[in-house]
Amino acid sequence: MQINEDLALQIQTLPNQPGVYQYFDKDEKILYVGKAKNLKKRVSSYFNKVHDNAKTNVLVRKIVTIKHIVVPTETDALLLENNLIKQLQPRYNVLLKDDKSYPWICIKKEQFPRVFSTRRMVKDGSEYFGPYTSTKTVVTLLELIKELYATRTCSLDLSLANIRSEKFKVCLEYHINNCGGPCEGHETVENYNQKIAEIRDILKGNFKESLKGFKTHMLDLAKEMRFEEAQQVKEKIELLENYQAKSTVVNPKVGHVDVYTIISDESTAYVNFLQVSYGAIIRSHNLELKKKLEETDQELLELAIVEIRHRFELITKEILVPFAVDLGDDIKVTVPKLGDKKALLDLSERNAKFYRMDQLKQIKIVDPERHSNRIMQQMMKDLRLPKEPRYIECFDNSNISGTNPVSACVVFRDGKPSKKDYRHFNVKTVEGPNDFATMEEIVFRRYKRLLEEEQPLPDLIVIDGGKGQLSVALKSLENLGLRGKIPIISLAERLEEIFYPGDSYPMYLDKRSETMKVIIHLRDEAHRFGLTFHRNQRSKNAITSKLDDIPGIGDKTKVKLINHFKSIKRILEAPEEEIENVIGKAKTKVLLDHLK
Repeated sequence: MQINEDLALQIQTLPNQPGVYQYFDKDEKILYVGKAKNLKKRVSSYFNKVHDNAKTNVLVRKIVTIKHIVVPTETDALLLENNLIKQLQPRYNVLLKDDKSYPWICIKKEQFPRVFSTRRMVKDGSEYFGPYTSTKTVVTLLELIKELYATRTCSLDLSLANIRSEKFKVCLEYHINNCGGPCEGHETVENYNQKIAEIRDILKGNFKESLKGFKTHMLDLAKEMRFEEAQQVKEKIELLENYQAKSTVVNPKVGHVDVYTIISDESTAYVNFLQVSYGAIIRSHNLELKKKLEETDQELLELAIVEIRHRFELITKEILVPFAVDLGDDIKVTVPKLGDKKALLDLSERNAKFYRMDQLKQIKIVDPERHSNRIMQQMMKDLRLPKEPRYIECFDNSNISGTNPVSACVVFRDGKPSKKDYRHFNVKTVEGPNDFATMEEIVFRRYKRLLEEEQPLPDLIVIDGGKGQLSVALKSLENLGLRGKIPIISLAERLEEIFYPGDSYPMYLDKRSETMKVIIHLRDEAHRFGLTFHRNQRSKNAITSKLDDIPGIGDKTKVKLINHFKSIKRILEAPEEEIENVIGKAKTKVLLDHLK
């Protein structure tokens, strides 16, 4: 790729150090921000080849100025890149969606700390746990804490001086045992802070100390014959154990780990994050990233991990990922293959897949054009087509023991059936059950007519059948001079194999993929349309042959009977008055006398 001298000089002077580079256009507008282990090597790679992605080539052509920032480590480069992307929002960078405010659980820095949910972080020394992506999780945790511990909910200034001066009186919360009454000195600071310490452990996912303390307290009460109070503590133990059982998904010996997985398609990547503490999932979050260039899953996952750790202020030392990522030396990266950690990775991947499905369903409803464009791009990639298959035709044959051979051609536009364009064919040149000859005739007739009428040709032809049907369809295209001008494939029904002209072995796609869903829908529509036409033909032929033997029933009368009753059985079941209304009284008598 040719570049001007000024740009070449800027590249030559770049250091072989880790850092962040920024591309600007002729108007000094930011185009792109990227990170690199080696700035000179990474930036040079943009200019020494023609890229497969058209957007990348356009970006490179627009670059006039290159700026860079050298940092000590690649981890620093990751963090700086993330901050600059959010601050500058360059046109060609990945878009990080979902930047809304999430709820936290706050332990307020006070003499007798309150525990409550908030969406605002105030840097006054208070402790914040979260953020939680689900409000339901926050409500559940606060309800559990309220059941287990009697803490205050008022915002009174409970300084020791105010309490000694008897400035406050206990409220209803004290009388219904929801508060220990520290405002009147009924509860000491030490006792209250012990409860807060246990609440802090629960919010961190560590139930061990809380359970141990409750069990010890229950046994002490039992020894003192205070069985009613011991029963109340036992109920709290059961409540805490029940919550722990529901929230624990793997062995509690799995300490503090974060789990990240990624599912991506042509335009978008979907990342799921799970925060695990003592085997329990204490946070789950999904992130959507809009691709702009040729970003790999590794690059996108690294970007997402940095963003999520920054957003949630995470300090976890170990992360679980599906493949190796480079996040510096401070974080232990594990790619599990077996055991509890692999089970967590699989769970995260399922969450990412479900998140992608939900997002695609929303797009389909809210923005059907975007949904269609995405499917067309995916089909072009999966089926190795030169352009998007906006216009597809599919052929299928129908016959029973060679009788009434017919063919169907169904048409899809933008991945959806276009029923007004469907066509059916009565086979003219083939005798007996010969699928190959039938397919050859119908494909030839279809495209000969399109050429004669100067109609647009499809972007893709799908043949229902295996290599044999594909080869005869290809022969018809060759006779018309169309071979190589229209992509053509066949779909073999038994294993849903896709055959290409000249390929000895079929291609297999995931049956759950959107490409295969469209191809299978095409094939099923061709089946349905062909069989419906075939049944109608057999019914008409059957009724016509029966009526041919009746003297006095001419062609016009037969057409009236066929159009109205469809079959001999319906004629026999119909009231005589109904038949008379169709063909008259005299002919009805002749007809019924013959049939009955």
